[in-house]
This record gives sequence, C-alpha cells and structure tokens, in this order.
Amino acid sequence: MDCAIALASRGRAVRVVCSVLGVSRSHVTALANRQSTWSDRRRAPPKPDDSALLADIGAVIKDLGTYGYRRVWGVLRHQGVDDRVHRVSPKRVYRVMRDHNLLLYRHGCRPVDTRKHEGSVAVDQSNMRWCSDGFEIGCDNGEKVRVAFALDCCDREVMSWVATTKGIDANLVGDLMMQAVEYRFGASQTAPHEVEWLSDNGSCYIASNTRSFARALGLKPITTPVQSPQSNGMAESFVKTFKRDYVRLANRPDSATVMNGLKTWFEHYNQKHPHSALKYLSPRMFRERQSIN
Repeated sequence: MDCAIALASRGRAVRVVCSVLGVSRSHVTALANRQSTWSDRRRAPPKPDDSALLADIGAVIKDLGTYGYRRVWGVLRHQGVDDRVHRVSPKRVYRVMRDHNLLLYRHGCRPVDTRKHEGSVAVDQSNMRWCSDGFEIGCDNGEKVRVAFALDCCDREVMSWVATTKGIDANLVGDLMMQAVEYRFGASQTAPHEVEWLSDNGSCYIASNTRSFARALGLKPITTPVQSPQSNGMAESFVKTFKRDYVRLANRPDSATVMNGLKTWFEHYNQKHPHSALKYLSPRMFRERQSIN
C-alpha cells in the first residue's frame, strides 16, 4: 500500500500497481492527496448507561416471564415501572435483553443442549441404573399398540412393561416404575438405595408428577441430552432386538392379539433370549449366576 501511494504521488502507472496489489485507485489517490494535518474525527458514540433500563426490564419479566422484548418495551414505554417511563426504542430493549440472555427462544427453536454422551450406560451391578423407553407396534388392521418398558442396565432383564392402544402418559409411566420397584424389592416397598432412572425427554417422563413419584419410590430421574439417542442406547438396542426377534415374526391381525402376545414375548426374552453382553446367557440365567457369586 505504501508503494502504491508513493507511485500515485509521483504520477506513475497507478492503474497497473493497484491492479497487482488488488487495491482501489480512488482510495490510493485520496491517501496520496491527503494533507499532513488530516486526522480521523470519526468516533463511535458513547454507549448509554443501561443499568436502570436493565433493572426495570428485570422487574417486568420477573412476574411476566412469557413476555418478549416488544411487550417488555410496551410496558416500559407506556406503563413504566414505579413511575419510571423509558422513552427508548424496541431495538435498544432487544439489545439489552440479548446481551443479558433474557430473550425468549422462538417457537420450535429451543436452545440446543450442550451436554454430550461421554460415558457408559451399562453398570456392573443390578439395581443401580434402570432405563426406560417406548415403542409402537403396528397391526394389520391399522391399529397401533404403544409399549413402554423398564430395563436393568446390568442384567438386561425387563422388569416391567405397560401397553395401550392410546398414548403413553405420566400415569402409565408411574405404573411402570411402581411395578419395577415391587418386582425387584417386594410389594409395597421402595428402593433401599437410590436407583437411577434413565429415559429420554418424552413428555410422559419429564412431567413433574412423574419425577416426584419416581423420587417417592427411591428412583433418581435422569434424562438424556437432546438429540443424543446413544445416551439411552441400551433401551434403543432392546427395542431393535424386540421388534426383530418377536414383533416381525408374530401374527398381528389386531391390537387384541398383540396385547395378548406381549406377555409371552417379554417372558421368553427374560428367560430364554441369549444376550451377547451377558456371554450369551439369558437375563434370568445371568441374574441367577450373579446371585450365586
């Protein structure tokens, strides 16, 4: 650039030099003709003090957490907070809320969960971690049977399951958890120690009454990171195995036939199905050897 300015001041082949350097001729000429006393007087305007505005924004959204920046601006502009009316633009309110992470996410655009799956789902002992998931079975007549199950992450035994032709809701998940606890620890009992309950982020699993009921049973609800199905990979693998070895080979004319066959399928899986992670023992055989040792 300095070379181009020097050439421009001498009136030489400015076009060739600027073309080689990839700079604008007009800019080089302006720099060459600039007076020695020139100074850049362009200055960014001082940033306004947003502390009072931020405090009043916080006062507005404290009780109105569903308000976006435009409604917050409307309150500040026309109603005020404690007789303080802010004559500011919506863009300034947006900037302040953005800089302090107070903006709402757009509908359908929840923040991406930054948690990563870096551990192992399997555990070394039974009754330390249980996982749960649901799946759907289609019938020949178009009916759907929806199933949810509870699986031990050590011995792979299906401890309990529920099925319905409607949707899996929080009440059915509660029944699922209670049946699993009673199956492993006895009727009318709670877990003698905290057992992790691993599931995805389905509405029936993250419901507040589901989580509180799980804690009452001695379970610790744990949900997987969003868009990370491998974090519940043991349950996902069971669904694949169950559909391949039982559902696809079965006669499924209607939902009643499927509902009647589920008990037999789950019992065969627990009692007879060889599992590679269990050295090709069935879950029940593995548990028997585990109790002996």
